[in-house]
Amino acid sequence: MVFGGRQQEAVERLRGGADREELRAEGTTAAVIDASFTVEPGQIFVVMGLSGSGKSTLLRMLNGLLEPTSGHVKFEGEDLTALAPRELREVRARKISMVFQHFALFPHRSVMENAAYGLEVQGVPRAEREERAVEALRLAGLEGWEKSFPDELSGGMQQRVGLARALATDADLLLMDESFSALDPLIRRDMQDQLLELQKTLKKTIVFITHDLNEAMRLGDNIAVMRDGRIVQIGSAEDILVTPANDYVASFTQDVDRSRVLSARAIMAEPGEGYAMADAPAQVHEDTPIAELFLPCSTSAIPVAVVDDEGELVGVVPRERLLAVLGEPTKTVEDNAAASDLTEDEPAKKVNAGA
Repeated sequence: MVFGGRQQEAVERLRGGADREELRAEGTTAAVIDASFTVEPGQIFVVMGLSGSGKSTLLRMLNGLLEPTSGHVKFEGEDLTALAPRELREVRARKISMVFQHFALFPHRSVMENAAYGLEVQGVPRAEREERAVEALRLAGLEGWEKSFPDELSGGMQQRVGLARALATDADLLLMDESFSALDPLIRRDMQDQLLELQKTLKKTIVFITHDLNEAMRLGDNIAVMRDGRIVQIGSAEDILVTPANDYVASFTQDVDRSRVLSARAIMAEPGEGYAMADAPAQVHEDTPIAELFLPCSTSAIPVAVVDDEGELVGVVPRERLLAVLGEPTKTVEDNAAASDLTEDEPAKKVNAGA
């Protein structure tokens, strides 16, 4: 996505190796550059980056508010960039909902009327839209507040109304642009909990924009890290924390509490010969945060058993492995690739997080 004059020329220059700063000096802004990714149904896909990285521009291309200078946006196999304006408005009204950072509520409408607004735009009869709005408000934790007005609600409650409005339309895709960043930390975490709880039941496809790494790692099934308009890494929270693609990504992860992000699955080893689950000090699910392994690992020299949803043994976590993972400095993918090519005359240079 390029803003300014001579856009197609700018695209060709980017393909030829020109960088963002060269174009900016000439009055052209390359907001998003060569961003390719797929969001699977039912997934929370988080796009994370600092201010100016291009993440909000990327989100607006996904629902057609901005048309890409080059490339395509496909939703359920349909190319949104090829739709006529009327067809695109129909898709936005029925299949894609957006939850904004600053709530975007109508102050003169009740909570229920705000929650039902997307259905009103669709032309849904009043009785049906009120019924669906009431149910959406219940899911968002606002049962009993239907007749109130936005100025009677706290910031967190207002954001719940915005979420309920998106849910009421029963859209297939939710786009959330820094939706919780204006909230106080405790309310923000409460909203994250609410979203995760709703997702267990509704299994919506969600693209969530944030500049906060902890929020990204808490919410995202997959995370895309953006820098200067480009996606520099896509992966799970564990992928990004354990094997950051470069020093830029590593600098984001240096202050993350690894014990709360990494799971037993990420650090488990193969069971040794003769290992018996009956002798293990504990059995934990593979999704268990490693913070919860400290106690069982400290009480026995026998590794903790790691099981899957069916209770089958899939790995073990020895005490030494837990301590080693928590104490290891982060290596980037580039470090690992370089190390594999070293000769005896080229000693490895370890890059620590934040270097």
